[in-house]
Amino acid sequence: MTEIRHQPVAPTRTQWLAAGSDIDPHRHEDHQIVYAARGVLAVTTGAGTWIAPANRAIWIPAGTVHAHRAHGTLELRLLGLPPAENPLGLDAPAVLTVNPLLRELIRACTDTPDDGGPERRRLRAVLLDQLAASPQQPVQLPAPTDTRLARICDILRADPADRRTLDALSREAGASARTLSRLFASELGMTFPQWRTQLRLYEALVLLAEDTPVTTVAHRCGWASASAFIDVFRRAYGHTPGRHR
Repeated sequence: MTEIRHQPVAPTRTQWLAAGSDIDPHRHEDHQIVYAARGVLAVTTGAGTWIAPANRAIWIPAGTVHAHRAHGTLELRLLGLPPAENPLGLDAPAVLTVNPLLRELIRACTDTPDDGGPERRRLRAVLLDQLAASPQQPVQLPAPTDTRLARICDILRADPADRRTLDALSREAGASARTLSRLFASELGMTFPQWRTQLRLYEALVLLAEDTPVTTVAHRCGWASASAFIDVFRRAYGHTPGRHR
């Protein structure tokens, strides 16, 4: 078994990662906010993958084993918080909306080292208030444990444009569509169409970070038209794929 790297103090800094780069699985005794000011960040834990474009941040609770992956050139902003500072009251990872004020607070806190002075303390206090008020977003791709369900998820990860119904896919999993539907609800907390849409949105973010044209992204991720893709993307992230790029 690979040993998990233990880094007791979660760093506060800015770090650049090349497209496709990884940070190996590790854990902190601190909480951590991770924010991609440029590029798309994927954080993976045993429970699944959380995806964060530039208007989202990821909350990683203390003790959570996690790994990072960069899609596109990534300007990664890391902000560590002591275990006693949990403005969200969360013990599981979450994706948070980053409004303009919170974005600038994260930038300010990660641009310069913490000198422990009164200005820095006031800055962190405002940041904690903003975090507490930040809405959570359902931008997670849960990981299945049931082997039959994992087979379906692997097929769709390999080809997000696969438009087969769950009934058609069930033949490759050795389970009925009804059984698989129950597993999607019990293990992943969503329906099959919801999970497939989340997967397609994740793949779309990755392709957009690689400067793939919007129409190409739409077809490679399984949407019938670019306009249908743009509509789903806007409802999920609050802006169009063109503006996102």
